[in-house]
Amino acid sequence: MAVFEVQGGYRLSGEITPQGAKNEALQILCATLLTSEEVTVRNVPEIVDVLQLIELLKQMGVEVKKLAPGSYTFRAADVDLEYLKTEDYRKRAARLRGSVMIIGPLLARFGVGYLPKPGGDKIGRRRLDTHFIGFQKLGASFNFDAGEGFFAVEGRNLKGCYMLLDEASVTGTANIIMAAVMAQGTTTIYNAACEPYVQQLCRMLNRMGARISGIASNLLIIEGVSQLGGTEHTLLPDMIEVGSFIGLAAMTQSEITIKDVSYNDLGIIPAQFARMGIEFEQRGDDIHIPRQEHYQIESFIDGSIMTIADAPWPGLTPDLLSVFLVVATQAKGAVLIHQKMFESRLFFVDKLIDMGAQIILCDPHRATVIGHDHQMRLRATRMTSPDIRAGVALLIAAMSAEGRSVIQNVEQIDRGYQNIDGRLNALGARITRLDNI
Repeated sequence: MAVFEVQGGYRLSGEITPQGAKNEALQILCATLLTSEEVTVRNVPEIVDVLQLIELLKQMGVEVKKLAPGSYTFRAADVDLEYLKTEDYRKRAARLRGSVMIIGPLLARFGVGYLPKPGGDKIGRRRLDTHFIGFQKLGASFNFDAGEGFFAVEGRNLKGCYMLLDEASVTGTANIIMAAVMAQGTTTIYNAACEPYVQQLCRMLNRMGARISGIASNLLIIEGVSQLGGTEHTLLPDMIEVGSFIGLAAMTQSEITIKDVSYNDLGIIPAQFARMGIEFEQRGDDIHIPRQEHYQIESFIDGSIMTIADAPWPGLTPDLLSVFLVVATQAKGAVLIHQKMFESRLFFVDKLIDMGAQIILCDPHRATVIGHDHQMRLRATRMTSPDIRAGVALLIAAMSAEGRSVIQNVEQIDRGYQNIDGRLNALGARITRLDNI
């Protein structure tokens, strides 16, 4: 198990380019199962979760070729359905949560799908009901062996229908879309997630021959087709990395430029950082963050404390709330962070409190942060990364702290951020990757 040894207090400077979007990659790679023809995907982040999914696809019989760093071709001409019943498949698929999106394409193309209960971050209950209720509405049968923790879905003659999703689940929407593209008739999905990653998936499927309308809205209409063909696709830059770098620059009082961010796909993220008092400038498709000695959190018009909460797109993505929380510890003013979607995602704040942050954990979903206004540095400490997003938030805290911090379980960070230590060290950070100490 590796650790990061972080020497805090160094200001960064220079340019950094975000990796391809992890959450989009997991959807797009699963979608390559929908066709026997070749699909080329570019800007693929070579992070643990994505590489594990690529290896799983290989084991399923998908022919994978690496063209260059971040560029791959996939050809799912000979998918081995029997492999889905093996113990090796069970172990591999259970390691990552994104594996759940294998079921939709398998169901659409082969009429069957099997999946063990998927893994991923331990951030509270993340139910899969939306996925399987959607499959059932299309005519599939669903079985779950609670003892074995194994899902099985069968449906060889899926039929389009109208469905109103009980939640705007991103992975649920993507999975149902992939199942519906080759169903007979028309499928209407209301309360669909409309994140840029879902939009990207729909546009790719349309290039493959699907007929999806309503893209970028929460009402999707899918006219089923008999088969799909190959295509080429380039992933968006990862908006979570972009937000992480904005927060890092503010916390460390650094001047950096984030390159090629696909600004129009960032949604409300820049505006929310502006409400935190963080200055930045859009330069074409880049974001420049100047060095700031202070940043002040806005209040609401009536003078009440600012609240930053997650919400379905175009609201704020929950994946960035950990970053907003840690950035608030050095702001001027106070803010209430409200994490609505996951009940355990704020439990990492005890590490920040140990570092001297002023945080009141109100309940599993809400935390009030009173900022130090850079008048008092956080203290270095030893801590453990509980999940991907909390991990990078703790890394930001350590880089701003006074002294040497140690972050354990950095494999969690590696799941979502490619070579994060090397890329930040190129800007002037002092991060050393070591074997567990």
